[in-house]
Amino acid sequence: MSIVKNIPLQEMFRVADQVQVLPGQVVSKTIVQNSSVSITIFAFDKGEEISSHASRGDAFVTVLEGKGKFCIDGIPYVLNKGESIVMPANIPHSVFGEEQFKMLLVVLFLADSAKVEGKPIVPS
Repeated sequence: MSIVKNIPLQEMFRVADQVQVLPGQVVSKTIVQNSSVSITIFAFDKGEEISSHASRGDAFVTVLEGKGKFCIDGIPYVLNKGESIVMPANIPHSVFGEEQFKMLLVVLFLADSAKVEGKPIVPS
């Protein structure tokens, strides 16, 4: 059984085609969701946003189409198609549709028992 859902398995597809921009909305499609990782595809209409919040995991974003503004700890970053940024864990961030845009979000969560070189990792 696959942990991947809501997308084709064992066939080629375009990630950006898996969600559609809808007027006045932020659309999301969850691909993987568990205690270690969350993968979600988003589509934003122009002017729509996800307000400031923090995540307990590092959030890696790639813009698939269009242009979005990401505000991380009060600093704005405008990303275009093909550009990526990491929003660090526990740092406030928001996302705004400068124009219609789509993004792929991968959030990596630190497991309580995670170790590097045999030593426990302590979240900061």
